[in-house]
Amino acid sequence: MPDSRPSAILLMGPTAAGKTDLAIELHERLGCELISVDSAMVYRDMDIGSAKPSPQELARAPHRLIDIRDPSEPYSAADFREDALGEMRRVSDAGKVPLLVGGTMMYFKHLLEGVANLPSADAAVRAELKHKMARHGLKALHEELSRIDPRSATRIHPNDPQRLMRALEVYRLTGRSLSELWDEQRRETFPWRTLSIGLAPSDRGTLHASIAQRFKMMLDAGLVDEVAALMNRDDVDASLPAMKSVGYRQVWAFLEGEYGQGELERRGIISTRQLAKRQLTWMRSWPGLNWVDSLGLDPLSEVLKLVREFGT
Repeated sequence: MPDSRPSAILLMGPTAAGKTDLAIELHERLGCELISVDSAMVYRDMDIGSAKPSPQELARAPHRLIDIRDPSEPYSAADFREDALGEMRRVSDAGKVPLLVGGTMMYFKHLLEGVANLPSADAAVRAELKHKMARHGLKALHEELSRIDPRSATRIHPNDPQRLMRALEVYRLTGRSLSELWDEQRRETFPWRTLSIGLAPSDRGTLHASIAQRFKMMLDAGLVDEVAALMNRDDVDASLPAMKSVGYRQVWAFLEGEYGQGELERRGIISTRQLAKRQLTWMRSWPGLNWVDSLGLDPLSEVLKLVREFGT
């Protein structure tokens, strides 16, 4: 029986892989409507460090779910799912194909699989975990998670305190692992047929060079001033999710005097490389992903071929 669901395209990839340029070309060639899948681009006044498309690029190809939150307002994967589904419905109802583009892999996962019914944050448990981290380091948290939830420990980077503490917090509050709770999440048929495309360079060294070049360009473009303006606001502090974004976190520490300009550049590049590594890890486990080499002779033609074969 033919699948009567509308079509949607998911274009994912590591940071600095060229997703925005390719998405704009697809918009112009196919008429796809673009929906951003990026946890930093949702915030207003965070343009440089998020590599947000320029006003000229947005004029060519408008992106939905950009500039929809103030940096003082937390924005969750559940918020994204609700917003993205609404935008996808509007695009499909207008007879167009939604193209979701970005690198926040958790957003892609939650979009397709839903959000598990997890307990709310608990201040006492979180304080206990922070105390353990202060005394024994992040390694101790990761080792504890490896014992109780090996799958989450494999997926969560050992240097990611926010997600490590959340996984441990869920276990301490429920007595059950995060992976187990996700497995219980009732799988519903997603309302769209999806074509998943992963854009990444075949040479890791080229990706690292692009990351370094882009972070230096961000600094030249005024990233420090952008973060300083946010620091000067009474309602923005370093604990907010927006300020934990790669690049913003490092500049904030620099502005607080933790290290100098050279160290800022080094840490920003290293953190962005680590982000790209995590994104690629997610992508390697993504079911049915069609890999496209961004260094290939003609990535656009390759993607157009995939779209034709998929049938939109």
